[in-house]
Amino acid sequence: MVRSALFALIGGALSAMVVAYPGQAQQAESNSAGASVSVDVAPKKSGRIAVNGIDYYYEIRGKGEPLLLLHGGLGSIDMFAQIMPMLAANREIIGVDLHGHGRTMLGNRPINLPAIGDDLNEILKRLGYGQVDVLGYSLGGGVALRLAVQHPERVRRLVIASAPFAQDGFFPEMLPQQAAVGADMAEMMKGTPMYESYAAVAPHPEDFPRLLDNMGALMRRPYNWAEDVKTLKMPVMLVYGDSDMIRPEHIVEFYKPLGGGLKDAGWQREHMGQNRLAILPNLTHYEAFMSPALATTVLPFLNGENKPPVWAEQVKKSN
Repeated sequence: MVRSALFALIGGALSAMVVAYPGQAQQAESNSAGASVSVDVAPKKSGRIAVNGIDYYYEIRGKGEPLLLLHGGLGSIDMFAQIMPMLAANREIIGVDLHGHGRTMLGNRPINLPAIGDDLNEILKRLGYGQVDVLGYSLGGGVALRLAVQHPERVRRLVIASAPFAQDGFFPEMLPQQAAVGADMAEMMKGTPMYESYAAVAPHPEDFPRLLDNMGALMRRPYNWAEDVKTLKMPVMLVYGDSDMIRPEHIVEFYKPLGGGLKDAGWQREHMGQNRLAILPNLTHYEAFMSPALATTVLPFLNGENKPPVWAEQVKKSN
C-alpha cells in the first residue's frame, strides 16, 4: 500500500507543513471583503481544561464574535496558520487541540466524536461562552456536527468542511486504507508533517503509535448520522473541495436534509432556505484547510451576510 495514500486518510494532515504562528504577526492576503489585513495572531490567552479524563489545550486569539475552530485528524490548531489572520481579523478564535492531538494528551479513553462533542460543550461553558459559531474541518467537522446535534443551544452558526455524515461518504477505496491505520505505521511516518508537527508539541510524543491505533479504531467504527442532521435548526454551511475525498453524491445527500437541492430557489429567492453549500474549485481534501478560499467563503455566512445582487435594482440603475 502506498505510504502517501495511508497518510491522506487521517484528515488532511499531509499538507500541514505550515509555519507555527504563536507569538508572530502575519499578513493575510485578504479578508472577506477582499481588503488586505494585517493581524497579530499571537494567542491572547491559552491554557488547559481537564474534561472527562482528557487535559485539553486551547488558545484564544483575535477580537469579535466567537468562532470555535476545529482541526483535522493528526493535526492541531496550527493547521490553520495560513488562514488564521483572515479568520481572526474580526473574530475571536477559540482553537482547541482535539483529544490526543497536538498539545492535548491521549489518555486512556478511546477517541470518540460524540464524546469529544460533549467535552467541547463543557470547555466552552467553562470559558464563559454561551453561544459560538463553529468551523470544523475533516475530523473537526465530525466533532462540530456532534457538538451541534448534542448541544444545539451552544452553536449559533455551523460550518462543516470536508467531512461526511456517514462512513460511506468517503470514496469506497478509502475505507480499507483507513481501516489499516495503526501503530505499525508509526516508524515509517517519521519525517512526515504529521509526525513532526505532533512530536514538536505533544506532551508525550512517544504516544504517537497509540494515537494511530486510536485513529484506526475510530475510522473502522461504522456510523450514520443522517437522522441527526435532520434535527439541526441553526444555519449550516457545507464546504468541500471539488476534488475532495468525500463522494459528490454524499455531499448532495448531506445537503438535502438541510433543505437544499430540493427545488429551484425562485426568482425572488422565495424558496431559498438558510443553509448553504459551497464547492471550492481546484482543491482536494489535503489542502482545503490552508486555502484563503475557505476563509473568504465561510466568513460572509458566519457574519450573517446573505443579501445578493438584485437584477431588478441593476436594471433601475442602468435606466
